[in-house]
Amino acid sequence: GGSAQLGVLQRGAGFSGLQPLLCSPGSRQPNFIVILADDVGWGDLGANWAETKETPHLDQLAAEGTRFVDFHSAASTCSPSRASLLTGRLGLRNGVTHNFAISSLGGLPRNETTLAEVLREAGYSTGAIGKWHLGHHGHHHPTSRGFDYYYGIPYSHDMGCTDTPGYNLPPCPPCPGHSAAARYGHRDCYTEVALPLMENITIVQQPVELGSLARRYAEEAERFIQRASAKGQPFFLYLALAHMHVPLVPPLPPGPGRGIYGASLGEMDALVARVKEAADSLGRGSTLLWFTGTAGHCRDGAVASLRIAGYWDTMSPFIPDGSPQCWESGWRGLESLGIGMSCPLSSLSILDIFPTLVALAGAALPPNRRFDGLDVSPVLFGWSDVGHKVLLHPNSGAAGKVGEVEALRLHQYKAFYTTGGALACDGSTGPAQQHHPPLIFNLARDIQEQEPLDVASREYQAVLPAISRAYAQALQDIAADNVSVADYSQDPAAIPCCNVQHVGCRCHGATRDPHVESTTPWLCV
Repeated sequence: GGSAQLGVLQRGAGFSGLQPLLCSPGSRQPNFIVILADDVGWGDLGANWAETKETPHLDQLAAEGTRFVDFHSAASTCSPSRASLLTGRLGLRNGVTHNFAISSLGGLPRNETTLAEVLREAGYSTGAIGKWHLGHHGHHHPTSRGFDYYYGIPYSHDMGCTDTPGYNLPPCPPCPGHSAAARYGHRDCYTEVALPLMENITIVQQPVELGSLARRYAEEAERFIQRASAKGQPFFLYLALAHMHVPLVPPLPPGPGRGIYGASLGEMDALVARVKEAADSLGRGSTLLWFTGTAGHCRDGAVASLRIAGYWDTMSPFIPDGSPQCWESGWRGLESLGIGMSCPLSSLSILDIFPTLVALAGAALPPNRRFDGLDVSPVLFGWSDVGHKVLLHPNSGAAGKVGEVEALRLHQYKAFYTTGGALACDGSTGPAQQHHPPLIFNLARDIQEQEPLDVASREYQAVLPAISRAYAQALQDIAADNVSVADYSQDPAAIPCCNVQHVGCRCHGATRDPHVESTTPWLCV
């Protein structure tokens, strides 16, 4: 999680054909594919860091599409970032301020309207494949939030044990045995409950076999695209990858010199290429593909990411999971991949995906609420280079209340009102500090956030009034909005389980092919 991702809109998947479509009132609605990578570092793509050689297809995507070099996440942790993508609203508005658990009763509040709901009403076939993490219990499931089809894991793939432990941290132990007495004294996993794989509301495998997950995601994406094409419907595919979130489980032993991380990058790259090929097979000029990420990472194994690690806070680069911070390593995970040019003047956000796709589909935004995202289609077509003047960075795990705006971006200036206070993997907490007046960095010449402006300097005194006004106006706007509150209560009964008689919620025959017919009943949640 962090501030800027790699966001790319793909011409090769047909984006170049959208311009004439928009000019014709009776033209066909474009298809949309949004691919959301998890915890991808800025240096993980060769388009950003020449030393990275594992992402040739994504690099080509960046070269042929529009690559946004100042593209930001909406939060620095999983659930808030995903909620903002699907609502166009920050967590302080949509209610999702921190991550949901496997025993969470709630999820994205029901009175929030998702992008899938808007597009389905506009005639789209809608599908979600991959990680959900916006509530899995009851009516919070993807198929109750606008998606016609769902295939994936209801939360992060480190939030449950598997029979194929990952190669990277956390090193999950095997699932517990067939009796309650089979316990492990050393547990790095989130829980002993086995990780489920779901198709719609049915658990089809528990524990999921992680090594084949990327292949199955690609297969399901192809099937979804083919089904929509056969119906003659425009489609919206939301593909939320497990890459590059730990544990990393590439399908085969990595080649010489690649390492587990490089092999996983290569697997992600191949998956995106396969989905793009499926979209291209329907004919160019009809599909917009947008690749971006949930957040950045400072533990991702990509040396380039350390260039933007937030060095002023000396604790930040050394916290194993730096993503809850508001530093650029957490928010500038990727930049965004997009259409034929770089857009260095436009600060854009994952929040912009919602209003932009709604506009391109010819639909209307939900009423009675305010949006943090912008319709940036003029930027996509090269008609404008105007993005956000102000971007808000909510706190997702450092000091202060989760979801509160603790940092603000105004043009090239980044202001911090709170720093530190994040929890390290050993249980210790870094020092928290309040900043009044705020700590201000000029990112144009200090992307590492090493040297805050001297409060007595002319530059600081010149920019502080504008930052203070922007901060006050943002808080006033949120306070006056129709905001939602998420239910974060928990109950063990909400844990997805295909066999409640088994301590680890394991399905016998869990390694079966989920597409092969079976008479074995599988528990629906």
